[in-house]
Amino acid sequence: MIIYQGVVVVAMARNPSLIRAQSPMSSDLTSSDCSVLRGGASFRRRELIFVVNPRGANGTTGQQWKKLLPYLRSRLGNDCNICESLTSGPSHAIDITREAIREGADAVIAVGGDGTLHEVVNGFFCGGKPVCNHDMNSSHSTALGIIPLGTGSDFARTLGWKNDPHDAIERIAKGLKSKIDVGCIAGEIGESHYFINVADIHLSAKAGYYASRYKKFGNLCYVIGALQAFFRHHNQDLRIKVDEGEWEVCSQVTALCIGNAKYFGGGMKITPNANPSSGDYEMVILQDFKWYDFVLKLHKLYNGTHLSVKNVSSRRARSIEIEEIGSSGSIFVQSDGEFLGFLPRKFSILPGVIELLC
Repeated sequence: MIIYQGVVVVAMARNPSLIRAQSPMSSDLTSSDCSVLRGGASFRRRELIFVVNPRGANGTTGQQWKKLLPYLRSRLGNDCNICESLTSGPSHAIDITREAIREGADAVIAVGGDGTLHEVVNGFFCGGKPVCNHDMNSSHSTALGIIPLGTGSDFARTLGWKNDPHDAIERIAKGLKSKIDVGCIAGEIGESHYFINVADIHLSAKAGYYASRYKKFGNLCYVIGALQAFFRHHNQDLRIKVDEGEWEVCSQVTALCIGNAKYFGGGMKITPNANPSSGDYEMVILQDFKWYDFVLKLHKLYNGTHLSVKNVSSRRARSIEIEEIGSSGSIFVQSDGEFLGFLPRKFSILPGVIELLC
């Protein structure tokens, strides 16, 4: 046990990457106690795990988090055990989240941008199933929370939340929950992958892949990535099956976006009618676009008015299978800005599978 800035910091035995920060306890309580007496009645302290990528947004996330911690402790410290966990590299947030859920945490809060949120969401699943509490007699499930601090907070935009961490802490303090959907992506081999925001295919996915190399430029990275992706780009015929129906040919596809939420790419409202509580996706397809179409219609893509543009279509779906016609093996797939590989892929929706602190 270590006293740090007036807070007791205890390493959680089962996972040294989780650090518990809580108000100093009286001598008759041990570090394992999770309830205190309040007004003569037992009061259970909530166990909150804050997953932080300190290197996010070129280190800005870590700096902002340090400044935010005193307020967070003062606002939540009386009622909650505040457990801080800093990620050390790719996929670490997935492991932290799984361990926290198994240990019975009340909520795992993704602190940072959509990349951290994406990993935390994937940590809610393992082996194709939701992760469960080790204590089978436990009556509560682990909720998801969000404190947006990164370069892009596209999921928060869908919910109409301000990019204000103090507002986010107030939502966490209130503890209100709402069930949200999660997208599931399966390939020919390997474990399923999950997304909460938007999955996309071909040009936009390729642009996202290149944009990830230029994160140091902030949201400008998306513009740089798009310019690089256009180089030697060719529209592609795809085969699509919607809701287990018949296979359809979709010709000259420039980009195909599958939205559980509305925004991607740093504020582009690509699937404007998507709703993460609707139980289905919005699929938007751009066909036979040239580079100048994007230049001329970029403003429509950002404000969500592109569905009326020629060669843009939209439909609702609960499951979508997509294959390439041909054998190039080079049709990019990404979800929530994370590169996943290439077609073929199947996308299915998991309705109301996660509770969100809202």
